[in-house]
Amino acid sequence: MTKHFGFIGIGNLGLPLAANLLKAGFSLTVHDLNRNAAASLLTAGAKWAASPKEVAEASESVFTCLPSPQAVTAVVSGANGVLAGLRPGGTWIDMSTNDLHEIKRLAALAAEKGIATLESPVTGGVHKAASGEITVLVGGDQTVYEAHLPAFKAMGGKVFYMGALGGASVIKVITNMLAFIHLVAAGEALMLAKRGGIDLAQAFEAIKASSGNSFVHETESQVILNGSYNIGFTMDLACKDLHFAHELGREFGVPLELAGLVEQTFIRARSQYGGSAWSSQVVKLLEDALGADLRAPGFPEVLTAENVSSAGREI
Repeated sequence: MTKHFGFIGIGNLGLPLAANLLKAGFSLTVHDLNRNAAASLLTAGAKWAASPKEVAEASESVFTCLPSPQAVTAVVSGANGVLAGLRPGGTWIDMSTNDLHEIKRLAALAAEKGIATLESPVTGGVHKAASGEITVLVGGDQTVYEAHLPAFKAMGGKVFYMGALGGASVIKVITNMLAFIHLVAAGEALMLAKRGGIDLAQAFEAIKASSGNSFVHETESQVILNGSYNIGFTMDLACKDLHFAHELGREFGVPLELAGLVEQTFIRARSQYGGSAWSSQVVKLLEDALGADLRAPGFPEVLTAENVSSAGREI
């Protein structure tokens, strides 16, 4: 079993995932564009490397958790990248939400060097990553998957093996697509309740206990009602993932009419509020259009594992 891991990408999601590997007793070498992002990991015993190549040279397997396919490609296949440092017999594991074809292309490059590839995107929200309860979706060779299962279990509460490489990328895009559709629907439902004169805190609880409940309502409706919108996931990332869904629909011949409408709504929200705005601010389009906010007393200002009773959403 691999015990010496590398981890590249210490962001909102990467930080808790890497921390859980350390807590489970694995040796960890880390890298990020911002060394300060890894401060808590270094205090907890992780080692710092100055480049992706140096991470790979110190590791048996390397995780990447990055915001875009372009970032993954640069970190993995660049001159100073992961594939330049990993030894034959090593494994590269991508936890990013990546393009189906790009991960397969990079996996082929890795195979030429005797390096295995797994994909392991996660879903469930940053707070679930922090508590070690996030869901891990894994694709790739089953023997390689089983060899790394202890690490996946250290990071996630549920681990699903999705078959050959590419399967995890497809199901991750599907889960994200559904989450964004549910988010827009939740905003419309809450506004309808407000216009109907219903107390929004009571409306939240009634929906939660109804057949109209969703994973997203239980979490993102809270950050809408408390006004923080802070779900740890940006408009840029949402638009990227909805574009992936659109591309898969076209490739597989599946008309995604509802997802297409939601994608356009997010593009409009990004134009209005900026790419770095939280994705849940898509609901502000409706608030601003009607001149009515969706605030309700009694909801915590920060979404954490402790104050959310159920699961969170994708990252």
